[in-house]
Amino acid sequence: MGAMCSLGSTAQEMFDALCAGRSGLAPIRGFTTEWYTSDALFEVDDRDGSADRPGRATGFLLQAIAEALADAGLPEDLGDVPVLVGTGLRELRSIELWRESGAPVTPPELHFGAAVRERFGAWDTHTFSNACSASLYALSLATDLLAAGEADTVVVAGTDSVTESMFGMADRVQSIPPDAVRPFDRERRGTILGEGAAAVVLRREPVEDDRPRGWVRGVAVNCDANHPTAPDAENIARAMRTAHRRAGVTPADIDLVMLHGTGTIANDLGEAVAMREVYGPDLGRPLCTAMKSMTGHTSGASGLHSLITAVQSMDAGRVVPVPTLEKPIDELNGVRVVRSDAMATTARIAQINAFGFGGINAVAMVEGIR
Repeated sequence: MGAMCSLGSTAQEMFDALCAGRSGLAPIRGFTTEWYTSDALFEVDDRDGSADRPGRATGFLLQAIAEALADAGLPEDLGDVPVLVGTGLRELRSIELWRESGAPVTPPELHFGAAVRERFGAWDTHTFSNACSASLYALSLATDLLAAGEADTVVVAGTDSVTESMFGMADRVQSIPPDAVRPFDRERRGTILGEGAAAVVLRREPVEDDRPRGWVRGVAVNCDANHPTAPDAENIARAMRTAHRRAGVTPADIDLVMLHGTGTIANDLGEAVAMREVYGPDLGRPLCTAMKSMTGHTSGASGLHSLITAVQSMDAGRVVPVPTLEKPIDELNGVRVVRSDAMATTARIAQINAFGFGGINAVAMVEGIR
């Protein structure tokens, strides 16, 4: 596994910060705020005080993949190993900088595959721009490739940097800028963008000297296209049930749920309603948490960020908190959400939720090895 975000440059740094309840929210570094009502984002602090620069999403991606390969004991020469990348906006920020200031950008630099090929020698690369569930969509295809015998090893990743156009749209929609991301809180005002990357190496079966972090039990995806932005609780619930069926589990077997938890009015409500529908009498069994209160919404990387955090939680026996949740919505009644402090756990099976605009829903089930 490999990960980085506003909280740290490695998966372990990210997890330690999450357990401590730290927030990566800071004043905007990448562009001027004079046109906007909000002035804070969850950015990766990698500019050294200089102006913004192109290629940051690609840089995040390469860093996360390198960490994951090292963690898996693999060389940085992938050859025909497929690399599947989920993203929300690819290198849109590079295009903005080219348009605004003439920053040098060539067409190959806008495609993650070119950089992955140059750094890791990988020629079989694919990019999925599936909004906030992109990296779990990539994970789903990776499991299909392994199950079909098309590959023995697959690298799955997700990455995004904050773009000014996306920030501007969110700023206009959220006329009262949120001072924090408050998932499932009655006083939630919306989400705040974040950035970063995550990567995992999947194998069909362990090989000699492998020390796997966990097991992917099943992944489910659907796209209901019910509405451009509003979620559909029924189809979210359908994705959860399909993931449970593929993993061979029931709600009574699940110990931990990493909620999508964007802090927006409609998405949190839809997810809470779906959880109640699917879990029924077992609603209070799993511990539940959501990490966007501390990392912001990392878009294409967010699904894998949550999956990696779930695996780390099962390994370390600690579930990260949701420190900004103070007044839970009624629909969350009966759900055991870890709030102010990290909580001890013996969790073995975890569910990871990721839902995007347009009804792009993805749910993954993982098993720890602790």
